[in-house]
Amino acid sequence: MTDKLFFDTDCISSFLWVKEENLLLKLYTNRIILPKQVFEELSNPSIPHIKGKVTKLCLSGDIATKEILTNTEEFNLYYELAVAPPKGERIIGKGEAAAIALAKTYNGIIASNNLRDISKYIKKYNLEHVATGDILVAALNKGYIDETTGNQIWSNMIAKRRMFPTSTFTEYLKTL
Repeated sequence: MTDKLFFDTDCISSFLWVKEENLLLKLYTNRIILPKQVFEELSNPSIPHIKGKVTKLCLSGDIATKEILTNTEEFNLYYELAVAPPKGERIIGKGEAAAIALAKTYNGIIASNNLRDISKYIKKYNLEHVATGDILVAALNKGYIDETTGNQIWSNMIAKRRMFPTSTFTEYLKTL
């Protein structure tokens, strides 16, 4: 599988906050793309350690950023999702909108935990999707972590206010 993964802010920050970005780099070598909107959200001056990590990962080439240029297919979709939705639709976050627009345009995978806001677009545009739980399961299946480590990472992420469908990784595995 060589599809690029377009991350939204919450999904990538789940790993950055608990210092587990190495799992992403092992699983998705040269496939991680941050929309510029996500990079900017992660560059918030009030969280300098996250900004420093993201900048370092970009400078080393471990992750890439992608800007959405005006007058492009992805810009039109991004604008519709994040700025001026059709009547009756609600605006979604800029990071989620950018990840959706880029994943659709470049036949990539959207990496997002925010199913409430994006599930209708995943269906509408027939997008492949992964969330933090799916990434941890992939790491487990590859032998990068065991279940105990998965539970510790999950717990650490919850302590950093990440919202998951279950309280433990073990419980999540039972839902699959």
